[in-house]
Amino acid sequence: MTKVLIVSDSHGLAEELSEIKERHEVDYLIHCGDSELDIDSGPMEGFYKVAGNCDFDNRYPIEQTMEIDGLNFLVVHGHLHKVNYGLTALSLRARETNADVVCFGHTHVAGVVQEGEQLFINPGSIYQPRGGMQEKTYAILEWDTDRDIAVKFYTLTGEHYGALDYPKNT
Repeated sequence: MTKVLIVSDSHGLAEELSEIKERHEVDYLIHCGDSELDIDSGPMEGFYKVAGNCDFDNRYPIEQTMEIDGLNFLVVHGHLHKVNYGLTALSLRARETNADVVCFGHTHVAGVVQEGEQLFINPGSIYQPRGGMQEKTYAILEWDTDRDIAVKFYTLTGEHYGALDYPKNT
């Protein structure tokens, strides 16, 4: 079983980001931008990371693509793909990069959407959730050798928040 912790829009929460990393045993870490921390700061260590619209360290890449245990990932913040208006532009970029999984943030609205062969994951925000949500969230994606995929959401304090899980009732 491969596990990837996905977080976004932490907006300066260094201690909380470190606590989240220590809380879970995962194989990989992804931060979808707006950490507002230096790229080489301790809390950002170990993350695949991208630049958000509030990140001022110009060493952050705009996007990252990688293959992890048989799945192709595209990681972006989302502001350059206009995710506030839908997933069309991001979906087109995901197809260009042959992504199976697309991790993004920017909207501060947690959720998972399956569109065709692509799985879009927004872990929400551990700083300030939006879209009517009160819970500050992050996600863990896991899959096995059969590519049976599950996404579980957690609150900032580490409590499982099953209402957003994918597929439902995992």
